[in-house]
Amino acid sequence: QVQFVESGGALVQPGGSLKLSCAAPRNFFSQYAMAWYRQAPGKDREEIARMSINRVTTYNRLIRGRCTISRDDAKDTLYLELFNLIPEDTAVYFCNIYPPTDIRSWGRGTQVTVSS
Repeated sequence: QVQFVESGGALVQPGGSLKLSCAAPRNFFSQYAMAWYRQAPGKDREEIARMSINRVTTYNRLIRGRCTISRDDAKDTLYLELFNLIPEDTAVYFCNIYPPTDIRSWGRGTQVTVSS
């Protein structure tokens, strides 16, 4: 039972980039696959990208090519780099295990707002 801590969200202009971070417990990635999710106002939560324990990555087709999921095992941190941001990317971004099975693990998320 953990609560992940997301950070790095910001107000950014269309076409901009952001790097989001997710702090996890020590050695967490050796035990669980991880994923980034987002939820826009009035919409259901959607998966953006996931990474297996062995670093196999999977991307949502709608954002594939505009994001990169990565992790730093030494720092116990999961990252999501976002590129060429568009207003439709505006959402609260969360990290969690994949599949998310414990509602208590959801953190506050980090707000990404894409607007000129």
